[in-house]
Amino acid sequence: MASGDIVPIELGLTDGDLVTLWAPRWRDGDDEWEAFLGHEDDLYGFESVAELAGFIRTNTDNDLVDHPAWTLIAGLSAAELEPEHNFSFDLVAVPELAASDPESEVVAELEDTLAMVRNIGEICELEAVTKFFDENPVLGGLVAGSASFEGREGEELWDEVGAAIVKSWDSVLDAIDGVVITPEVDAAAVAVAEAELAAAEENVVDADDVADEEEEFEQVDLDAEDEDETFWHGVGIDPVKIITSEGEFFTLRCYLDDEPIFLGDGQSITVFSSERALARYLADDHEHELSRVSTFDEVQTAAIDGSLEVEVTDENVYVLTGLAEDLSEGPSAVDTEQLDLAIELFSDAADYADDDSVEQALAPSNPLGWYVSYLLNPDPNRMAPNPPFAAEGTSFRELQTAFEARLVRE
Repeated sequence: MASGDIVPIELGLTDGDLVTLWAPRWRDGDDEWEAFLGHEDDLYGFESVAELAGFIRTNTDNDLVDHPAWTLIAGLSAAELEPEHNFSFDLVAVPELAASDPESEVVAELEDTLAMVRNIGEICELEAVTKFFDENPVLGGLVAGSASFEGREGEELWDEVGAAIVKSWDSVLDAIDGVVITPEVDAAAVAVAEAELAAAEENVVDADDVADEEEEFEQVDLDAEDEDETFWHGVGIDPVKIITSEGEFFTLRCYLDDEPIFLGDGQSITVFSSERALARYLADDHEHELSRVSTFDEVQTAAIDGSLEVEVTDENVYVLTGLAEDLSEGPSAVDTEQLDLAIELFSDAADYADDDSVEQALAPSNPLGWYVSYLLNPDPNRMAPNPPFAAEGTSFRELQTAFEARLVRE
């Protein structure tokens, strides 16, 4: 995880939803630290973002004031302290999640929530929380995602996760409730923050109105361009070029109800060393996932009569070479456009194979996900991560290796 950041988070607790700050591990000389907004044995939680903003602007007696990013976080607008969706952790809902079917989103949310609970337990030295994780190693299966809970053995494992939570969650929640307090906040500072939030909300509404108008103009332009659209645009299928250390490969991809579908069998992706080889393959009958796309017959017909031209647009060229090394070197070495496209490709391939390992690896609670988020979602108020980045580079290389293992050459 990148260091040097402080993150607004939301915790769903027994008395309601509270917002606070979390500082992931950061380095201070040879020491590593991790902390929440609080003081000594207390973890501070606030009922509103305005109260949180008012507090950090007026309080200098808490466990985060010595963090290298404290002056930055204290200078943010109230709107910038709104926790992002993936930093909202509903502790009260954990038993309900564990009682649900182990779908990928359910498992991912449960794993992220328990990871944050573990952080709270370690930092606040809560024996009930530590005991919960020590006595239930089965919870470690959540890290691998929903694949761990498939089949009969997977169902039994999921039942064990649910049983562990049913047995001990009340004591875990009670322990955390017991250390969370809401300190007094200067009323004038809260009023200023509330005004900032109201103004930000008005700006969002105005921006939405402008966006609607722009969309109307864009639609007119699109209608005018319909006559000039390419064959591939017309059928809704894109030729894709992938550049790896093993060479250049070509394949096809489309989106059906926003779900990516590649030329392949649902797990592997069929690739070719040239556009011509891909076109020849398309002229013959083969079983593959794209054959269920209604417009694929048009592609095959064009391939048979020789009129099909495989043309790859720039946004469908994915260069994977060198990225892992650049990530290991540091942010300044990374081509963010190249990284963004690679992440898109890895995510599409994983979704196509119903595999949530990429989603898990890129979660902001994981080191690589935190690093990638910093690179692809720049924020001038966010401190640059500190080296070394070898672990992040290794994690990316593992994602790349797993992706390339899906490629089947014809």
